Amino acid sequence: MSTDSQAPQAQSAGAQGAVVVVAGATAASGVAAVRALRAAGATAIAVGSRTGHLAEVFGDPAHDAGVPQFACDLADFAAVQRLSADVSARFGAVDGVIHLVGGWRGGGTLADQDDADWDFLARGAITTLRNTSRAFFDAIAASPRGRFAMVSTTTLARPSAANANYQAAKAAAEAWTRAMAQGLAAVQSARKEGPLPQTSAAVVLAVKALLDEGMRANSPERSFAGYTHVDALAARAVELFADDAAAVNGARLDLTA
Repeated sequence: MSTDSQAPQAQSAGAQGAVVVVAGATAASGVAAVRALRAAGATAIAVGSRTGHLAEVFGDPAHDAGVPQFACDLADFAAVQRLSADVSARFGAVDGVIHLVGGWRGGGTLADQDDADWDFLARGAITTLRNTSRAFFDAIAASPRGRFAMVSTTTLARPSAANANYQAAKAAAEAWTRAMAQGLAAVQSARKEGPLPQTSAAVVLAVKALLDEGMRANSPERSFAGYTHVDALAARAVELFADDAAAVNGARLDLTA
């Protein structure tokens, strides 16, 4: 977070009219984010790995009221660069990225943490985040309300042997996101010469685990204590656009229910 108390601050206009990329849009959390952004008046752009799956979830993108959709391998930096260029060319600007790509692998002892699980987690949690943040950094920094948000885990405070792969990957992703926050401050409020208002922010949203209605239907006997509903996550992601950028840049927000 910026420590330059002399830098001017900017008032955010909220999500109304913002162009926001939702990475991992076909997951339950992504669907909730797209829905919440659209309800707030934003243009939500659904990004997933397969064109067919995107259309199954969000309908025909050619329809007048359809959700704009882009298929992209977010682990391929060149592909993400093309995505950034295509979205910017079509919509004129990009105001935010909500990164919801990841997944979970765990269980067993420390010795049971195998390479296949690590490769899966590193690709989903770290590589895709590195690529999206680099490809969209300039657009987010140029926006009057630029936001980048990722989802992490509250369990990093007490890592376990059984979840070592998962927690190590999330810790790396968090560190990268905080580095992005410093980069945004460096070109705005923390500029050495002529500080600008801090209009952009990179934020970590931390949860114990996510909950959706499908999970409730499959396990009606469970309380899911401490879980964060995907709708609550989506609502907080939308609220980021109304938050003061200087206050939330580099923040780790605990959304544990």
